[in-house]
Amino acid sequence: MAKFGGFGGGNMQQLMKQAQKMQEDMQRAREELENTEITAESGGGLVEVTMTGEKRLLAIKIKPEVVDPNDIEMLEDLIIAAVNDACKLADEESEKMMGPLAGGLGGLF
Repeated sequence: MAKFGGFGGGNMQQLMKQAQKMQEDMQRAREELENTEITAESGGGLVEVTMTGEKRLLAIKIKPEVVDPNDIEMLEDLIIAAVNDACKLADEESEKMMGPLAGGLGGLF
């Protein structure tokens, strides 16, 4: 039997099955991230943002008491802080779901 890159035919089939399973697992994890909602807040809950695990912004809630026409910069800062926190949480969720799958790539080579 001819060998390819040091792998026998059976080993290559096994490798292909592992790669296909990993691809399916990664697709499922991506779909789960897409459906995961992450909420973060700033200013003690004055501004709240919700986004998906893939960082698609879904909602921004702003308490009326934080809206001061004379201090728009504070509101802008609170929105930025909440969005950045939500992004950080989304990254952590992604790493939790996808990290183990990415680590499995080393076992294939």
